[in-house]
Amino acid sequence: MSSLVRHVTIDCADAYALASFWAKVLDSQVSDDDKPGDPEALVESAGAGLLFIQVPEGKTVKNRVHLDLQPQDRTRDEEVERLLALGATLFEDHRNPDGTGWATLKDPEGNEFCVERSKAERAATS
Repeated sequence: MSSLVRHVTIDCADAYALASFWAKVLDSQVSDDDKPGDPEALVESAGAGLLFIQVPEGKTVKNRVHLDLQPQDRTRDEEVERLLALGATLFEDHRNPDGTGWATLKDPEGNEFCVERSKAERAATS
C-alpha cells in the first residue's frame, strides 16, 4: 500500500492563532488538545489535516508549497469575500471576465493560498 498525506505542516509565529484562522476557513476546529500558546496546533479536515508548528524565524520568501481551495457550497467569488472577512488579504487576482481563473490570497501570517472555481462553476464553463 502507498502512503497517504496525513498532515500538511505549516511553520508559523503563532500556531494556535493561525490554526484558528484555518479552522474557520475549513469549517472545522482546532484540536481539543491544543490551547493558545502551545507550540503546535492541529486542524483536521475532510482532506489532510493542517499542522501548525511555531518557529522562531518569520516568513521571508514565497511559499514553495501552497494550498488550493475549491468551494463546495458557494462560488469562488463568494468564498473569496468570506475569506477576506475572516482576515485573509488578496495578493494576486487571476480571475477573468469569462468566469475562469483563481484568486491568490494570503493568510494572517502571509502564507499564499489560492481559491479556485467550484465544481458547479467549472461545469458551467466547460
